[in-house]
Amino acid sequence: MRETFLGMLRHGIPQDWARVLAPEIASERFASLERFVAEERARKTIFPPEDRVFTALARTPLERVEVVLVGQDPYHDEGQAHGLAFSVEPPTKPPPSLRNMYKELESDLGIAPPTHGDLSAWADRGVLLLNAVLTVVAHEPASHAKQGWEEFTDAVLRAVNDRPRPAVFALWGGYAKKKGKLVDRARHEVVENAHPSPLSAKQFMGSKPFSRIDAALAKLGRPRMDWRL
Repeated sequence: MRETFLGMLRHGIPQDWARVLAPEIASERFASLERFVAEERARKTIFPPEDRVFTALARTPLERVEVVLVGQDPYHDEGQAHGLAFSVEPPTKPPPSLRNMYKELESDLGIAPPTHGDLSAWADRGVLLLNAVLTVVAHEPASHAKQGWEEFTDAVLRAVNDRPRPAVFALWGGYAKKKGKLVDRARHEVVENAHPSPLSAKQFMGSKPFSRIDAALAKLGRPRMDWRL
């Protein structure tokens, strides 16, 4: 377990996350996942880069999580995925789902869309931008699904669920809503919403997801999130 544990730390996972995830990290399932991803990287282009896989955990330590926003799969085109769900770094233009998020952010809270797609500021303020699967083959969506990442990220969600301080779980789309079974709704706030993908944009637009998250934070006695970028 120690070699795996230290390897995770080298890849950027903070000690607080590493401690609570230690049983999952020590499992044969996670060892198999590590081997699978290593073999894939040896033969194919994999996103995000190896040192960015755990960016969501590195940017938002466990005790600073206020909101959990669950995505599904990393972006699979060149220059997009950098370890935060829905986010892309400049100069990459925001993909369609993120553009819809920005449109709704302006409609909901009057915040003008930024000129970039980098959501790191949200992560630094306590929004855990967690994809359910953390790696993907270039140009092959969902190519690393059902290889063990789902169990690892379930362990991340359980860690937030089990800590004493409650959080808001924002579950956008059917895939994310399935994760709701991991959340103790008597302690935490859950805000379910359509996904911002173009496929469900009609349901997402006008649903006021950001103000609903802020209202859920208020129920927990927390200040509203600063959604400005």
